[in-house]
Amino acid sequence: MKSLYTRIVITMLVVILSSSLLGFFFANIYYQVKLKPFNDEKITEMAKAVQKFYQTNESVPLDSYLENVGTLGYELYLTDGDGNSRYFGGEFRETYLPEKTVQQVLAGETYHGIDTFQTGLFITGFFDNDVRNTIGVPVESDGKTMALFLRQDPERQFGELRIFFAMILTFTSIISILLVLISGRYIVNPIVKLTNATKQIRKGNYDVGLQVRRKDEIGQLADSFAKMAGELEKSEAARQEFVANVSHELQSPLTSMQGFATLLGSETLTATERAEYLAVLSEETKRLSSLTKQLLTLASLDQEAELRKKDVFQLETQWRQLLQMTEWSWRAKELTMDMELAEVTYTGDAELLYQVWSNLLTNAIKFTPKGGTIRIRLHETAGEVRIEVEDSGIGISDAEIPNIFRRFYKANQSRSRGEGSSGLGLSISQKIIDLHHGTIFVESKLGKGTTFTVILPKN
Repeated sequence: MKSLYTRIVITMLVVILSSSLLGFFFANIYYQVKLKPFNDEKITEMAKAVQKFYQTNESVPLDSYLENVGTLGYELYLTDGDGNSRYFGGEFRETYLPEKTVQQVLAGETYHGIDTFQTGLFITGFFDNDVRNTIGVPVESDGKTMALFLRQDPERQFGELRIFFAMILTFTSIISILLVLISGRYIVNPIVKLTNATKQIRKGNYDVGLQVRRKDEIGQLADSFAKMAGELEKSEAARQEFVANVSHELQSPLTSMQGFATLLGSETLTATERAEYLAVLSEETKRLSSLTKQLLTLASLDQEAELRKKDVFQLETQWRQLLQMTEWSWRAKELTMDMELAEVTYTGDAELLYQVWSNLLTNAIKFTPKGGTIRIRLHETAGEVRIEVEDSGIGISDAEIPNIFRRFYKANQSRSRGEGSSGLGLSISQKIIDLHHGTIFVESKLGKGTTFTVILPKN
């Protein structure tokens, strides 16, 4: 399997090679369309200038004149068409020239060999040292017409330039490959770190400590990954704590039930003791049943992202039913119920919200001393519904308030077991309110009471 680094390097090299070939291809097209005719025209002007100069200075020997022209960086071929021919300047690599071409020039025509020279699509035709790749013009010398073929000598005029461009191409290629290798490693290195970090997380080590200081997409990915690792660590810690709490909460009633069941098997118990143990066993059974129901409810809510059921119902009716159902408990403690319930119609899951009101009211009754007061306020505005449950109970300390919605957290540890609390009621309530896109928060002072506020958005 190829590594990402290898894939990136190969991809970059393929891109460089492909772009070079495409650039060379388009350069060839530009040469064929623009430069080739332009070069033909330029050499034609030069050939005609040589022709005109000699015709106005016939006292100069033609061979001497052409030798001087050749020293300026030109290749020349002079022929009379009868086998008398001479070369001046650089040497042609290919010296074949069709007789028909020579006769056309001797007849007074200009031969445009550069424009008509067949080189395919390659720009190398510009450098082809072929006598056919020339411009031909007639020259009169000693009363005789001669055919003169002329072109630039690429070795003399462009030799150093060709080497220079070849060196540029070579160094560019080498440097490009080196930069590809370095930049590929630079790009891949954070991903390698992420891969190693993933392996560490898979082994249970969440302290990956990614050191990626980049502001691009990979840097953002590394930052998100580090945050995800932190969240996973918190989630794992919460899971372990949850398992430990569940085990503890289940073990306590089970141990108690086992002990009392063993005692009930004893034949030495009196009828009074047996009845007392059976009552305790029944209470522990109810406690265990309540705990399992809450765990199942919480597990079901955790799987929900949106409400599955929506009903239109009266919140005021729900509260009055709840107060009636719990009347025996708050009257037994001689609590005063101060109610201000507006007629509010709401759309949501009626059963789930009833469970929230039940949890809040049950907690208020549980932790409010005898003769205390519980105030319930239900009212609405144009955009929201607000429910407040205030008690004059024992209150919650400032240090405990941020944790009361945590699962199994019990603010009043000394009284939790006696009151039959599992520490799940408020967690369930918060999850239900979240599913309704609302908020729930608490304000409390030790010894003065607690107020839970629920805000639900209007539909």
